[in-house]
Amino acid sequence: MLEQLVEADDAATDLIVLRKGELPAWLGGQPDSVRRWVEQTGFKAEPGTVCLLPGEGGALAGALAGLPDEDDPWAFAHFAPKLPVRTFRLAASLPAIQADRAATAWALAAYAFDRYKGRKANDLPRLVWPETADRARVTREVEAIALVRDLINTPASNMGPAELASAADALAARFGAKCRVIVGDGLEVENYPAIFAVGRAAAQNRRPRLIDLRWGDEMAPKLTLVGKGVCFDTGGLDLKPSSNMKLMKKDMGGAAHVLGLASMIMAAGLRLRLRVLIPAVENSVSGEAMRPLDVLATRKGLTVEVGNTDAEGRLILCDALAEASSEKPALLIDMATLTGAARSALGTDLPALFCNDDGLAAQILEQGEAEGEPLWRLPLHKPYRRMIDSKVADLTNATDSPHAGAITAALFLQEFVGPQIPWAHLDIMAWNGAARPGRPEGGEALALRALFATIAQRVGG
Repeated sequence: MLEQLVEADDAATDLIVLRKGELPAWLGGQPDSVRRWVEQTGFKAEPGTVCLLPGEGGALAGALAGLPDEDDPWAFAHFAPKLPVRTFRLAASLPAIQADRAATAWALAAYAFDRYKGRKANDLPRLVWPETADRARVTREVEAIALVRDLINTPASNMGPAELASAADALAARFGAKCRVIVGDGLEVENYPAIFAVGRAAAQNRRPRLIDLRWGDEMAPKLTLVGKGVCFDTGGLDLKPSSNMKLMKKDMGGAAHVLGLASMIMAAGLRLRLRVLIPAVENSVSGEAMRPLDVLATRKGLTVEVGNTDAEGRLILCDALAEASSEKPALLIDMATLTGAARSALGTDLPALFCNDDGLAAQILEQGEAEGEPLWRLPLHKPYRRMIDSKVADLTNATDSPHAGAITAALFLQEFVGPQIPWAHLDIMAWNGAARPGRPEGGEALALRALFATIAQRVGG
């Protein structure tokens, strides 16, 4: 994708971007032949539309492209598929933030998950790097988003716990980080009993594991990222119907997100001590599967009654959050494709944010708006805490109530977060149900730029 962004080229064709209200003034400065041509094509500078401008002898003199009045980080992704395959350059300089967004969207318009296709995606036009673009920023954002998408899009047959650990190990090697993986029975030995209980039903080559990546200055503020890594979710003995199981290769979307966010942090060289914890499992059905109303031990020492084996994500996250809290990080963030309730409340594009720190929540929401990646805060409503009480254990992982599922899941996780630790939990979809420019159907990265900006301000200065 980054190959779609090229160095200055004298032979490049001008791309003139205009908002609808700017078109009359631009036309007023053009020859009659150009004005008539644009009028005859019906080009009104509507967002996402283009108009090719003819030159002498049938050559292409340039192209017009319509921008929306409001800021849209994906605006330039509309143009590339509609323009001929050649090199374009912006005819006028853009403010830095708009230049970054233009370059990022143009590059991501070329994203295609074609690993299993004999016929690869068609070529798209190239764009000369905008003069004011921050190339390092654009590069790390494009690479991170592509990494997240690739990991999620890969089918579970090729993205099990072992392959997810290999992806983390490769990322660690790239940036000089350390990556340790605890596998199978080792989880019991090292006291990660809930992770082991969820993943023990899987085949031998898909045994559960905890991925632990560390990078950075040990004396710097500590940031810990935790990602749900359920590489496939059958629902366990509380088996999902086939319609709900179809997309469950994406249930490791939280893990993919924290690896993508980690790549941005390491590429930027933020001054912090980064730790990434990913419990990686497959929630399978076998004679070793956990059963409804089993009682599980956890790393924190709390016991959990299994109200539903399909609420497994919070069971693996609880051990990882307990370990994360043991170091008392300056900031703790977890990301998970955790509940359908969050999707019912907010839809697929808007991540649900839960946070125990009002200042941190405000900062994330502010950066979400600034980066064009909005989130919506839902409450950690304390009166609902009673809904996760169990009659036989400290907690249950699933209530009998059909209400407030995203909130009770977040309250469950909060039980394993240490006091006084600023913590944010993002309940995400990680999937595009339909294609849009720059965002094809399939795995999707959400809120990475918003979280990176928050981290850079808060602990990575």
